[in-house]
Amino acid sequence: MTKRYCYACDLKEDSKLIEEYKAYHAEGKAWPEITKSIKDAGIVDMQIYLTGNRMFMIMEVDDTFDPQKKAEMDANNPKVQEWENLMWDYQQELPWAAKGEKWIALDKIFQLK
Repeated sequence: MTKRYCYACDLKEDSKLIEEYKAYHAEGKAWPEITKSIKDAGIVDMQIYLTGNRMFMIMEVDDTFDPQKKAEMDANNPKVQEWENLMWDYQQELPWAAKGEKWIALDKIFQLK
């Protein structure tokens, strides 16, 4: 069984930077070490959507996924840290985010039944 997590993050409002960010995330362009770290954490699918400079990420995870464990794995992976530092050139905190917090979890407020 899978579980879904949804997050939001903003990009800097600069069309050149947004296009560069999209190029980093085009199919087959993300660093292989990054996609491996995502899969190794129990994330079975990840999609990022963009409107203007606001992004939404949807993750489907398996039973092995633990957000805290993923954060620890990322903190101890030099290549993930290199990627995250590079992405800060493009990303910015949401106005209500804590200092240094990128992706903010979304609260589900509706589901069609």
